[in-house]
Amino acid sequence: MRRSGTLASRVLQVRVGRRGHQAGGAAGLVSSEHYHSDGHRAVGRYARSRYAEPAVEAVRPISPAVGPSTPVDASGAGMAIPLLPGERTVARRLRFALVNACTLASLMLGITAILLAMHGEVRIAAGCLIACVAFDGLDGALARRLGVASPFGAQMDSLADMCSFGLAAPVVVYASLAGAVSTAAAGVACALVAACAAVRLARFNVSPKDGRFFCGVPTTMAAAVLALAVLIGLPVAGIFQVAGVGVLAFAMVSSFPYAKVARLIKLPPWVWLAPVVGALIDVRVTFALLVLGYLVSGPVLWLHQRRTA
Repeated sequence: MRRSGTLASRVLQVRVGRRGHQAGGAAGLVSSEHYHSDGHRAVGRYARSRYAEPAVEAVRPISPAVGPSTPVDASGAGMAIPLLPGERTVARRLRFALVNACTLASLMLGITAILLAMHGEVRIAAGCLIACVAFDGLDGALARRLGVASPFGAQMDSLADMCSFGLAAPVVVYASLAGAVSTAAAGVACALVAACAAVRLARFNVSPKDGRFFCGVPTTMAAAVLALAVLIGLPVAGIFQVAGVGVLAFAMVSSFPYAKVARLIKLPPWVWLAPVVGALIDVRVTFALLVLGYLVSGPVLWLHQRRTA
C-alpha cells in the first residue's frame, strides 16, 4: 500500500507538473519534497493556486493599443514609446520640432487650400498645394540631414500627405472643373484620386524601398501635376481633363516603375534644354508633354525590365 501510494503521488506529480508547464507557471509549483511527504494536500493546494489563476488571466481584457511588439511593464500595461529615438538633448529636440513643424505646415496649407477652393479662390488654392509639395520635400530632407528621422515622423508625414495630396488636391481640382463638366463626373474623378492616394500611401508604408524608382506615381508628384494644371489653365475640354485626372489616379496605384526626382535632376544639362526652350515658347504645351512623357516612362521601363530579366 505504501509503495502504491508513493507511485500514485509520483504520477500525480508528473501530471500536475505537465499542466503547470503548459500554463506557463513555473512560479507556484510545490517542491518535490512536499509531494513526497504529503502528496494529496500538495496537489490540492496546487490545483487551487494554479488552475484558477490562469482562467482569470485568460479573460483579462487587453487594450488594442498594446500589441505583440509593444513593450509591457511589470503590471502588464503598455509602456510609452519615445517619439524621438536615441539621445534626447535639447538641441536634438529642437531639430526634431523643426522637422515636424514643416510637416504640420504642409498639413495646414492643405487645409487652407480646401477652404480657398470652397470660396472660389482656385488658383490661390493651387498655389498652396505647390507650397505643400515644397514643405513635404523639405521635412524629409531636414530629417535626414539633421539626424532626427523617426517612425513617428514617417507616420506624421504620411498623414499630412493624405490631407494635402489625397484630400486637398481633389477638392481644388473639383472646384476648377465646376461648370466645365457635370458634377457627377467631376465628383467621381476626384473621389478616385482620394481613394488611390490612400492606397498609394498605405502601400508605400509597408513596402520595401527602392532607391532608384517609385512603384507607381507618388502622391506628391500627382498633386504637383494637378496643381500646376490648375495654375496654368490647360486649354483642354472638360471631358479630357476628367480623363487625365482618372489616368493620374490609376498611375498612383500601378506597379510601373517611375524614376525619382533625384535621378531626373542628375540628368545631363543638355537634356533640360528642350523643356526650357519649350517653356519659353508655350508653357502649357511643354507642361502637357512633360507630364505625358513621365506617365509613359513607367510602362516603358516596366517592359524593358521584363525583357532584360
